[in-house]
Amino acid sequence: MTNLRDAALNSKAWPFEEARKLVKRYEKQPPEKGHVLFETGYGPSGLPHIGTFGEVLRTTMIRRAFELISDIPTRLICFSDDLDGMRKVPDNVPNPDMLREHLQCPLTSVPDPFGTHDSFGHHNNAMLRRFLDTFGFEYEFISATEFYNTGRFDAVLLRAAERYDDIMKVMLKSLREERRQTYSIFLPIHPETGRVLYVPMKHVDAANGTITFDDETGREWTLPVTGGQVKLQWKPDFGARWAALDVDFEMYGKDHSTNTPIYDRICEILGGRKPEHFTYELFLDENGEKISKSKGNGLTIDEWLSYASTESLSYFMYQKPKTAKRLYFDVIPRAVDEYHQQLRAFPGQDAAQQVNNPVWHIHGGTPPESHMVVPFSMLLNLASVSAAEDKETMWGFIRRYAPDASPETHPDLDQAAGFAVRYYNDFVKPTKTYRAPTETEREALDALRTALAAHDGPTDDETLQSIVYAVGRDRFDPLRDWFKALYEVLLGASQGPRFGGFIALYGVDETIALIDSALAGELTTG
Repeated sequence: MTNLRDAALNSKAWPFEEARKLVKRYEKQPPEKGHVLFETGYGPSGLPHIGTFGEVLRTTMIRRAFELISDIPTRLICFSDDLDGMRKVPDNVPNPDMLREHLQCPLTSVPDPFGTHDSFGHHNNAMLRRFLDTFGFEYEFISATEFYNTGRFDAVLLRAAERYDDIMKVMLKSLREERRQTYSIFLPIHPETGRVLYVPMKHVDAANGTITFDDETGREWTLPVTGGQVKLQWKPDFGARWAALDVDFEMYGKDHSTNTPIYDRICEILGGRKPEHFTYELFLDENGEKISKSKGNGLTIDEWLSYASTESLSYFMYQKPKTAKRLYFDVIPRAVDEYHQQLRAFPGQDAAQQVNNPVWHIHGGTPPESHMVVPFSMLLNLASVSAAEDKETMWGFIRRYAPDASPETHPDLDQAAGFAVRYYNDFVKPTKTYRAPTETEREALDALRTALAAHDGPTDDETLQSIVYAVGRDRFDPLRDWFKALYEVLLGASQGPRFGGFIALYGVDETIALIDSALAGELTTG
């Protein structure tokens, strides 16, 4: 019987494909530092968005995959570039006028517009850490401000001064002529104004580790490159960070992909070994635009978690990372139901199937049992027709459908019932549109009503589905037109659940009453 490690070594699941690259990286000898280092980067210029979370989650999935197929210890660092100058005021924060006074200042020197932390950078870092902690990630957080100020970056910065010309050659090839005239890999932090300066260098003294430049007023300054008085431009900073920390793996969005050769070469010039990379496609909002920290468009982590579990979000993030995905509220129900489908399948799968199952990667190899005896999509329809305002109302129907279920024994179902009521009221109810049945549909609905009223046998999903099927089979071709009519006339939606299962959950008598309302025109008139 194939064991998990053997299965993982042949798995086509993308986390294992990436993990095998790291195994190959150290197949000749283990890392001198004693571990494999995974890194994710965060630019705290705005509130962390769901894509930032996805980066850490996906990196963690690769880390767990690596740990199954290798005995080398691992670490994960989340690095915040919070010494970066604030180039613009985000659209989604309070007190924007206050922030404008501090443009170009390091983010950890900009006052917090929310008034809760030492700076805007500290606030956004805290937001990120809270999000990551919610999901139980194991990571170490590093602030660029601390990294520069405490001297942890000094050795690499001095090396950058020594190899300044080599790094500049790499950078200048990638810049427009106009930018080349003033570009420098070093960004001095003005000793008086505290602003990050984008100015050309008059002299770089490798022997003394200093730079000389004129500020915007023409005044000349000489500063050491060490001790947090100078930072690197973001592209050189990427490669320098890899060299300073000896990073083995980092993933980033497609918008960085053209810079990968630049990052790699700068890392090598500074004495490091370029890491393994993984480039993912970007997330899009409802209009197909890239989600942005400064715009605040697209879903936030908190918004997703208002309507579904953390695991459903992890499932969404696992799927097809190389494909651009629309990240909006309407993707939530499918993610919830597909996640639980995979959970239910897992126990019956062999090792090869299990390591290809998304829930293995979501739960680090030990997924829980699913207690979702009612799909989330069905709960949404139940919330609709029952006009449920709370999950207790939902449980009145659920207990009849699944007598052994309770909030205590089925906590995931209990949570989902509450989410369904909230999701229905916020997103489904405002867009529901009932229509009147056609003559053929009216005759079929009346026949269904008669069949249900006459039925005195079992009221399980399959039995009721067969009744629905029998009514539609002789009246509709294709048969899907019958089910489409049921959804549009009775549920006010273009698609819906397996209808026999819905009747079993909602109740036969209740469904008969629903059909009566539709035939009387009461649903279309509200």
